[in-house]
Amino acid sequence: MKRIEDLWREAGVASPLSLQGCPVKLGQKNRVHILALGDVGTTMLMGLRLLGGEAISTIGILDLSRENMLRLEQEINQISWPFGQKALPEVCPISDGELFDCDVFVFCASKGVPALGASGDVRMAQLSANTQLIRRYGALAAEAGFKGLAAVVSDPVDPLCRAFLDSSQLAAWQVQGYGLGVMNARALYYSKRDPRFARYAEEGRAFGPHGADLVIADSIRDYDDVLSRELTELTVSANMRVRELGYKPYIAPALSSAAISILLTLQGEWHYSSLYLGDGETGAFLGMKNRMTETGLQYEDILLCEPLYRRIRCAYRNLCEMER
Repeated sequence: MKRIEDLWREAGVASPLSLQGCPVKLGQKNRVHILALGDVGTTMLMGLRLLGGEAISTIGILDLSRENMLRLEQEINQISWPFGQKALPEVCPISDGELFDCDVFVFCASKGVPALGASGDVRMAQLSANTQLIRRYGALAAEAGFKGLAAVVSDPVDPLCRAFLDSSQLAAWQVQGYGLGVMNARALYYSKRDPRFARYAEEGRAFGPHGADLVIADSIRDYDDVLSRELTELTVSANMRVRELGYKPYIAPALSSAAISILLTLQGEWHYSSLYLGDGETGAFLGMKNRMTETGLQYEDILLCEPLYRRIRCAYRNLCEMER
């Protein structure tokens, strides 16, 4: 039996970058700024407005289109409880110079989103263009001396986290990737529709990237490799099922991976996101169950049976190679 920490030890990492540091105000209201309001960013914004009253004070939005920002300022702020029963965070357009004047910076920008009908791993198709894009904003974060949390939502989440970490000069505990939440949600979806996977809701876990090397474990108590791999395949290909219907699958990721998971981070509650495991040279961002504490990031430290550990190790090693 092994643990998550054995991943970086086997990779030859003697002194991993510390995850001890808290870039947000836990239990208080944080200022959130969102870069790019396409389908994902707009849907996430709706979720943050509706659910974020206790954790967010204001939401700043920045988009290439000024008309889109003005439209969203009006539309989203017109989402309201009829008699003020619950306070909702105010949405306001911001300028380029204000982008990193916040507690949480959310990167939703993307280039080259695959068209409907695209085959293969459509998440990875955006790697090259989005890496160049996020590095530019990482450099701006460095110039601004950003002290908060950088939340990466754009695909492919985990390699983009590494690109932002390298270019921004931030600490490892300041960067998290938000792509695994929807994979857990999709696994839950299928677990409710096939009794063979039913125990996932209580005993299952998700690990790894938001993509082909995803690891879904049907149970961490009594792991079944065959069932887990079948559930993993259903989960990984769930986005293609939506594409086959003629739609881009952005609603569930924007809410499950981004809005809900970011809010759980700010509340110090368990959620799924990617953390950096490595020393800066060797290492990768890997998705897992974790939470933010006053002293830093804490991931679920559980014993892993050998078949499950091997799957997670394979995903980690592949990410390490990709993020070099």
